[in-house]
Amino acid sequence: MKTIDVEILTKMFLAGAKSLEAKKEWINELNVFPVPDGDTGTNMTLTIMSAASEVNNLPERTMETVAKAISSGSLRGARGNSGVILSQLLRGFTKGIRNYETLDVITFANAFQKAVETAYKAVMKPKEGTILTVARGAADKASELALEEEELDAFFAGIIKEAEEVLQRTPDMLPVLKEAGVVDSGGQGLVEVLKGAYDAFLGKEVDYTFEEPKAAPVKISAQTEADIKFGYCTEFLIMLDKEFDSETEREFKGFLESIGDSIVCVADDDIVKIHVHTNHPGQAIERALTLGSLSRLKIDNMREEHEEKLIKDASKVAKEEAAKKAAEPRKDIGFISVSIGDGIGEIFKGLGVDYLIEGGQTMNPSTEDMLNAIDQVNADHIFILPNNKNIILAANQAQALCENKDIIVIPTKTVPQGITAMINYIPDMSAQENAQRMSEEIQNVKTGQVTYAVRDTHIDDKTIKEGDIMGIGDHAILAVGNDLAETTMEMFRELIEEDSELISIYYGDEVAKEDARALGSKLSEEYPDCDIEVHFGGQPIYYYVVSVE
Repeated sequence: MKTIDVEILTKMFLAGAKSLEAKKEWINELNVFPVPDGDTGTNMTLTIMSAASEVNNLPERTMETVAKAISSGSLRGARGNSGVILSQLLRGFTKGIRNYETLDVITFANAFQKAVETAYKAVMKPKEGTILTVARGAADKASELALEEEELDAFFAGIIKEAEEVLQRTPDMLPVLKEAGVVDSGGQGLVEVLKGAYDAFLGKEVDYTFEEPKAAPVKISAQTEADIKFGYCTEFLIMLDKEFDSETEREFKGFLESIGDSIVCVADDDIVKIHVHTNHPGQAIERALTLGSLSRLKIDNMREEHEEKLIKDASKVAKEEAAKKAAEPRKDIGFISVSIGDGIGEIFKGLGVDYLIEGGQTMNPSTEDMLNAIDQVNADHIFILPNNKNIILAANQAQALCENKDIIVIPTKTVPQGITAMINYIPDMSAQENAQRMSEEIQNVKTGQVTYAVRDTHIDDKTIKEGDIMGIGDHAILAVGNDLAETTMEMFRELIEEDSELISIYYGDEVAKEDARALGSKLSEEYPDCDIEVHFGGQPIYYYVVSVE
């Protein structure tokens, strides 16, 4: 046989996926790297199964539609470094075949080379002795054999033999493999895919029924745990709403490098796949949200023996919580608040908030998010605190759509306003009386936020350079500088007036407690008539969120 059509190619791909699935647990046992991404076998299987599912669901199979399904399905389903690299190998390969009706040795060889080019480009710092090395060895052998062989049988057999030989040499390239006495797990996974595909080509019987495997727990030995510099494996897709040109890609990759390692950043039309090991996943997420909305968010704590699945099935959780709430007696008043950090969330809970919605300046909850929150609060009257001017309309729309509960939106534009609103709630008053009181009290709150500039600009009579520290008030930028403490003090001097009585400071996840307290002490010296409160906010992006009342 010198050529194959889309029907045979589809069977080969699906058989490759099944072969990997069958060996996933064995491949998991090979996963001994000091910076694991969960389990390699499971991650690669979930990746290829996502693609297999799209292929299975195609109404019509042509080389173009199958290629697109393999590419998009694997990208959307990619997990871990090994899964991302596999998805890029598949993506590159499909680019090399999608415009042909039949495939021969030359087409395959070119597609294999395209696969390796795409995968190496996707990884910022390729490491030899990994799946990439095995893939490159197989691709180079394909190019060599294409000049000698026309028969696909001998061509495929030669490629697999070379891939297995390169795989056996991976311990010589990575000392950790030699020390453990194993070959690279990702490379082994790729070999299993190739061998499964070859079995289908030979006409061997293959079970094409698919059942998506469940993610296995992360396995980290005590020895490798100590070697992990960055503790959180963070993955997500960015659904772009801005152009992701080469300059934007360079800047974004540079930012990821500044907060972590093991970075993969891959753009595919209007989707960007991100993988990074970092101690600050929130920073990666907030920066990504400046480019578009996020999907397939996954954060794993690599230092724990078992994987903590932090992002759960929202609909399942919502149904379970709704059932619990429905069984409880319905109360008169409930509260929903948008929050932007662990510390601030705890403050709201302490003030009596029933349900928190994670949100913020670049992560605005939708109307649906609000309605889902309303379903979770079993009360006749529910106050919603948007705590951001860009979320108030969504809250108002949810209010209009809700028919079985009285929804009261307090138009809080900042987190400090939301905290003030909760402090001024009086249980003995009616819901309407409280709504008026809370809405009036938030007018007495002046808010400041301290963050960094992401680009050069000129605004509010201030020239701002990328990286400058900015102190932002309710209506304008109040201070710009290079020093965080000095710029924050300058912002306070613009906010504080003669009749100011209370200054509240909520410091973010990048600010040390000592620095926040030092800021509070300095304010006490300069403004002795004001009460100073310092709280841990835990918010990303904003070093400080402050209020003056």
